[in-house]
Amino acid sequence: LTNVSHVIKTPRTSIISYIELLKKEPGLPDHVMDYINTISRKADRLSNIVQDVFEVSKAATGNITLNMEDRDIGKLLQQTFAEMDETLRNSQLIWRMDIPDGSVLVHADGQRLYRVFQNLIRNCDQYALEGSRAYVSLSAQNGCAVVSIRNVSRSEITMDSEDLTARFVRGDQNRTTEGSGLGLSIAKSFTEACGGKFSVHTDGDLFIATVQFALVMRAPAFGTPAEAPIQDG
Repeated sequence: LTNVSHVIKTPRTSIISYIELLKKEPGLPDHVMDYINTISRKADRLSNIVQDVFEVSKAATGNITLNMEDRDIGKLLQQTFAEMDETLRNSQLIWRMDIPDGSVLVHADGQRLYRVFQNLIRNCDQYALEGSRAYVSLSAQNGCAVVSIRNVSRSEITMDSEDLTARFVRGDQNRTTEGSGLGLSIAKSFTEACGGKFSVHTDGDLFIATVQFALVMRAPAFGTPAEAPIQDG
């Protein structure tokens, strides 16, 4: 998969470069510009698929590079939603968030965890029933931070949780959306690579994805700031 991804990147880069040159051509008819814009969108989608294949391959083989640090998972969730504002505003869903105000620390790679949440939000946007509610919650349970994302599926769910998180498997059997079938697989791979647990549960048309990490417990500081020892340098 990694080798194939590298091979595809070269012609993909050329395609994108020529698309940008075409966009700068003066006097093109409107219908031709429509064709160019369509090709551009498909090329962007191809780029995303290639990158997804590359990343899931690295995660599966243990060749993924991680920057592990203590992160506030609640703030990371809010940041993900903020950066996906345009997607959420154009969504046909009603989003409900329940994130506590206090700090909820976990030890993980922030960039990879951001990608996990991004994929789960996109999964909701693609496959949830239009006009329904999607619920995102964060809670502390038994020493763990638990993120739950729930939605009602647009189509009947006929696969079990293991099939749904497999590579290149899509919940939309009729392929009416443009998903690559890698979103949940990447979310699961990245969560587990960071030492967390990822699970999917279905109950009729209800779809629930859960991300779980051990909480980071920091020892309380002793004394007041004025009493704290002063270190040279």
